[in-house]
Amino acid sequence: MILKNLNVVNYKNIAEASVACSPRFNCFIGNNGVGKTNILDAVYQLSMCKSYFNLPDAQNICHGEAFFVIEGQYMHGDEEIDVYCGVKRGQKKIFKKNKKAYTRLSDHIGLLPLVIISPADVVLIDGASEERRRFIDGVISQCDKEYLQLLIRYNRVLMQRNSFLKEYAGQSIDTDMLSVWDEQLADSGRVILERRRAFVAELEEMFQMYYDRVSLGREKVMLEYSTTIKNDDFLASLRGSFERDRILTYTTVGVHRDDLNLSLEGYPVKKLGSQGQKKSFLTALKLAQFAYLVKQKGVKPLLLLDDIFDKLDADRVSQIIRIVSSTDFGQVFVTDTNREHIDEILKQHAMEYKIFHVEGGEVMNL
Repeated sequence: MILKNLNVVNYKNIAEASVACSPRFNCFIGNNGVGKTNILDAVYQLSMCKSYFNLPDAQNICHGEAFFVIEGQYMHGDEEIDVYCGVKRGQKKIFKKNKKAYTRLSDHIGLLPLVIISPADVVLIDGASEERRRFIDGVISQCDKEYLQLLIRYNRVLMQRNSFLKEYAGQSIDTDMLSVWDEQLADSGRVILERRRAFVAELEEMFQMYYDRVSLGREKVMLEYSTTIKNDDFLASLRGSFERDRILTYTTVGVHRDDLNLSLEGYPVKKLGSQGQKKSFLTALKLAQFAYLVKQKGVKPLLLLDDIFDKLDADRVSQIIRIVSSTDFGQVFVTDTNREHIDEILKQHAMEYKIFHVEGGEVMNL
């Protein structure tokens, strides 16, 4: 899959930009804060129907403007796909494929698979369990439409159950009514738990392989899915937590409370890892995500590398470029602050590439 052309109007600090993309490497060079990441985020928006940074749509509109528009022209095998994303202040987002608007944005997820590696990913290590669940759900949802609908259903029922617990705080609760929510949560939650576990088991093998390659086999790493469900009995776990849920007025067990444990040399990478080790860990995790999507969808996703070389030693940088320049990968978008640095690296691997200079929200082809 290839993004041939990208057009951006009023997206963050990008007033207007048109980019004719290389089918292989596209490098955006410029100082910090000039808009390089915003170009990558626009590409992300066209695949995932939202900003990578989870900002409300209106906050992505250029200051002082009334709207933003992002358009992309893709080649997906032999099929040409035009994607349009438009937002006006105070109005609902419009998302179109080949000029036909979606009624549900979830129908678009997975059409244009994408993986991004960004400094913001450190939240997967240092942040709350919600961030790691979001990562898992985001990857599976690109491959499995049923999973995405199950997740939407589960979260809707969870909200209803929590509202019920709050409404009757300090009062006697109609346990028959609560059982209705419990059974609905369990029906969706069992499948979500099963698919998350299967995903993590498959991802870990790929992750171990990529971490060994990035770090040159210097450290041992591990991924492990951790659940609040006891003995794999979802309904019994919900009922067993009733008294605690009633006191706290929210649901304390379920897949919305699960986590992905990340370890380095047998210890949490959050506590033990240096900045370089954390970046290597996250890079390997995202490359494993890429390999998983290729296996599931039979298509090479777009790969976005935002400020990937910062805080990594020369050996690890060289390894990463060697990996992503192989035939296992397709179109890549890279940001960096140093043109000489990126030129030298890419010429070593003799690949096709284009370099764009970004300054003050303007993008120029070099």
